[in-house]
Amino acid sequence: MVTAAPVLWRRAPLLPMLLLAAALVGAFELSSRLMNYVQEEFGSEAYERLENWQRLHKLAANAPVDRQLRLVNRFFNRVNFVSDIRHWGEEDYWATPVELLTTNAGDCEDFSIAKYLTLKSLGVPDDQLRIVYVKALELNQAHMVLAWYAEPDDDPLILDNLINEIKPSSQRPDLEPVYSFNGEGLWLNKSGKEHERIGDPERLSRWQELNGRLTDSLRP
Repeated sequence: MVTAAPVLWRRAPLLPMLLLAAALVGAFELSSRLMNYVQEEFGSEAYERLENWQRLHKLAANAPVDRQLRLVNRFFNRVNFVSDIRHWGEEDYWATPVELLTTNAGDCEDFSIAKYLTLKSLGVPDDQLRIVYVKALELNQAHMVLAWYAEPDDDPLILDNLINEIKPSSQRPDLEPVYSFNGEGLWLNKSGKEHERIGDPERLSRWQELNGRLTDSLRP
């Protein structure tokens, strides 16, 4: 995990760059308006990161799902880890993938969300993906990862910004699941593989705010 130098980004100037030419499901293309804005305001390196994101999508579009998982996990794990309070001036801010890549920094929620949305755009079914809030036992702190289930009752594979290797959940005793969610539901993790559905993801205010910004970004 690489930690960047302290930096504080104001969100207001980032709003124009949220314009996307297509949703992150199915067709995937970043608008020329967005790309020009990023080039002018954030420079060539930020522009290149977004270009590489598009190249990743083309490279992985027809790949087997295991390769898609590896490509997406490693791609986003190259971004610098920076806490929300240092990066955004807030205790808890869930960034869009464009914000993550343009500023080249984010925390575990941002990594997990970016991987989730990118894999969905590659055609991975939503019911195979869950963003999981866990306790990282060795670090003794809250953490977030992305889980992929081949089948609902399978041992999921864990995509984590702490390590590049994707391991089954059973091989990650350092992570203690608390709850999980995707675009379809919200689950409380109980003992073993048991999950109890406790509602819809709209119960999570940060998830609502994130999806609101994604929705706004698609408007003309």
